[in-house]
Amino acid sequence: MPSARKRARREPNATASSAGPAARIEDYALIGNTRTAALVSREGSIDWWCVPRFDSPACFAALLGTRDHGRWRIAPRAPVHRTVRRYRPETLVLETEMHTADGTVRLIDCMPIGNGRTDIVRIVEGVRGSVPMTQELVVRFGYGVVVPWVRREGHTLMATGGPDTLELRTPIELRGVNYTTQARFTVHAGQRIPFVLTYSPSHEPRPVPLDAEAAVEATELWWGAWCETCGYKGPYLDPVRRSLTVLKALTYAPTGGLVAAVTTSLPEWPGGVRNWDYRFCWLRDATFTLYALLLAGYRDEARAWREWLLRAAAGRPQDLQVLYGVAGERIRGEIELPWLPGYANSAPVRIGNAAAGQRQLDIYGEVIDTLSLARSAGLSSDEDAWAFQRVLLEWLESHWDDPDSGIWEMRGEPQHFTHSKVMAWVALDRGVRAVQRHGLEGPLARWRALRTAIHRDICKRGFDAKRGVFVQRYESKDLDASLLLMPIVGFLPPHDKRIRATVDAIQRDLTVDGLVRRYRTEDTPDGLPAGEGVFLPCSFWLVDALALTGRKREATRLYERLLDLRNDVGLIAEEYDPRARRMLGNFPQALTHVAMVNSARNLATGGPSEHRSGLKRRPPVAGTHRTHESDTPPVRSAARAHVEPAHLDTALALEQKLRARRR
Repeated sequence: MPSARKRARREPNATASSAGPAARIEDYALIGNTRTAALVSREGSIDWWCVPRFDSPACFAALLGTRDHGRWRIAPRAPVHRTVRRYRPETLVLETEMHTADGTVRLIDCMPIGNGRTDIVRIVEGVRGSVPMTQELVVRFGYGVVVPWVRREGHTLMATGGPDTLELRTPIELRGVNYTTQARFTVHAGQRIPFVLTYSPSHEPRPVPLDAEAAVEATELWWGAWCETCGYKGPYLDPVRRSLTVLKALTYAPTGGLVAAVTTSLPEWPGGVRNWDYRFCWLRDATFTLYALLLAGYRDEARAWREWLLRAAAGRPQDLQVLYGVAGERIRGEIELPWLPGYANSAPVRIGNAAAGQRQLDIYGEVIDTLSLARSAGLSSDEDAWAFQRVLLEWLESHWDDPDSGIWEMRGEPQHFTHSKVMAWVALDRGVRAVQRHGLEGPLARWRALRTAIHRDICKRGFDAKRGVFVQRYESKDLDASLLLMPIVGFLPPHDKRIRATVDAIQRDLTVDGLVRRYRTEDTPDGLPAGEGVFLPCSFWLVDALALTGRKREATRLYERLLDLRNDVGLIAEEYDPRARRMLGNFPQALTHVAMVNSARNLATGGPSEHRSGLKRRPPVAGTHRTHESDTPPVRSAARAHVEPAHLDTALALEQKLRARRR
């Protein structure tokens, strides 16, 4: 299995220019509080933070521009010749050690969780020698355009812009320079200097000061207690648990919605226009996500995701959107921000997502498949959920043969995409199963007949008989990575010669250095200029397809190669450029981390693919051993905090481990 040391060799050691462009995508780490999240570079700069929610306007937007668009940097003044990062075990408490000629300093970053606040805590710890440091805070609300009104009270600096206020508390003396807040100080070995940045609505009373040391300890204990309840026992435990932690961080705790990523407009190709806003929840990811949560035994999160799905999708079936806001809001339109030059000059920067207005038929199958899985896993016996599925099925009966924009949200003319038809078949198949296996009411004979008709239509019009492979859209010759899902969803048995030929063709014609492209952008009329990286979730789908078709050794090699693409703290993006060895696309990407979890189990036995394809009747569920609400920390702080009785033993054990490590 790839080691962290092997991955870290590709990490740069030189410190980036203090005013230059954003760091490489893979040079960022994530901190979050299950309401919002921030990206921290190896150079100690927080270059992206949206407050108070994942999809709120950014107050730090240097990721998509320059320092003048907002950031918070704490770093040595002298050149850094070596940087080492890690998360404290099973947490999102980040430690960045920077080595200079003067000594070594450790920067500790986290966002306290479960206390109803929004804070970023940073502690500068002297490890060796005496290191001169610099701090620069550039607050720019509204995605880098609003310069705030700044005032001071003692050691507290307050920056207000319209509805938003940030307060910075630190014992270090601060000074204003050209609409930025700067400080110079020296940290000595054994010394710890705190910085706490707190968000609040500008019309509300000021939040009380936060004890930085207690907050870091509480955050570490919260994450440790959450990870302690993980029930995953399969292979590749460390990357799976890291991915599950990322997924928890990307979950909006008040509603259970899971955002696709914390960023917008990180490009699918440098300098290109394929730059999209991913700070929303996609229905298409629902089934994969539910499997990942159930595999780990996180039934509270799985149930919350199912409930979010039901609330968001409620309404007329023809109005179903492919994506929604974190609270289930409907997304209306897409705008461009011309004042932001974009990451690596990849413009435009987009807010919102026009895909919400597209007709994408595959999401009906995804929703019904998700609710079917929830029923099989015993998450709920809600009669309203079945009534909702019946309404979706009735609508789909009349519209499954409509053209649509497909899984990849093509911005060209609607087409008859094979994957969309396959997911319509999935919807009917799961409806038939619900009647047969669970005794629910429905027009069984009619659904069976339509399921058969759709299957025949796909095998005739979505199949290239000359080459013996399925194709992207009816009567075309193009391949598409979504065809890898055909055996996974049970459309045909994995060993069907048409499936095996399609998998072979994708491996041969749709990969770059063994990694899978979604489709050939130069050949497919998707309404955009050609050019993008390989799509990492699709590469995991190839792992699953290979495993299902009996090629486990080949699947394992590919999986371990994909693990090696993670950065030094275990995070991964949506896409990758194999030639430049750079991550591309929004980051960190939920669907990629979901696929990493599911594929790990698929390499064993009884994984999600075997259940979803129909090879196994029983879903891969880890167990039901957690009872606390997903937004309620199982334990807060060892420092005078309340601990739920059910978690007292876990909390005490974790506290002892924590103190032992520090000794």
